[in-house]
Amino acid sequence: MTTVLHLDCSANDTAESVTRQLTRAYADRWLASHSSADYRYRDLAADPIAPIDTAYCQLGRRSESLGTVPLPAVDQLVETAAEREAWQLTRPLIDEVRAAELLLIGTPLYNYSLPAALKAWIDRVSFPGAFAGGVLHDTKVVVITASGGAYGAGTPRAGWDHQTPYLRAYFTNHGVQHVTFIRAELTLTGLVDSLADLKPLAEESFAQAWNEVISGSGSTLG
Repeated sequence: MTTVLHLDCSANDTAESVTRQLTRAYADRWLASHSSADYRYRDLAADPIAPIDTAYCQLGRRSESLGTVPLPAVDQLVETAAEREAWQLTRPLIDEVRAAELLLIGTPLYNYSLPAALKAWIDRVSFPGAFAGGVLHDTKVVVITASGGAYGAGTPRAGWDHQTPYLRAYFTNHGVQHVTFIRAELTLTGLVDSLADLKPLAEESFAQAWNEVISGSGSTLG
């Protein structure tokens, strides 16, 4: 059975959220063609994952000092109630990622990087050894991102998008072979007067992203 893990990260939970619009359409299309799929959804903005703390770090360091133990054996390394609580929060999140054949992430670009809600989730699931042994080799990751401005080659702020290279490096480092980025840019053109002249480009960008979502296309590895 195909398993889909769908994460939304936008702090805006209204219909205005471009990433939420696009991930919902992508998920609906995917589920329509995989009727038996096991679908799991997390709204990381509405139900945020707690940032890692001292207990998490101590348990992780203890595991690494032993050469990184298998996840089922981490329970035996727990020494305090705080560490047990940290692990009880962490292990189910890791299991969700390991079980997913498709990881669908909707994430706006906030201040040239990823939302804190997504970073907290990444920090939490990145427990030592969580994805060892090539368990994510066949996992497909689709990242749908939106930005108020434009950051591609030739734009005044080219290279200011630090989210895309970060997420590409993170997932490929953990053995993911298939990472697709779908982007909608200039989403603030309808709100910011100084960007009004760019509205046609914004509409073109959204249309392209929508087409990639509906068709299931997109360039692997961004």
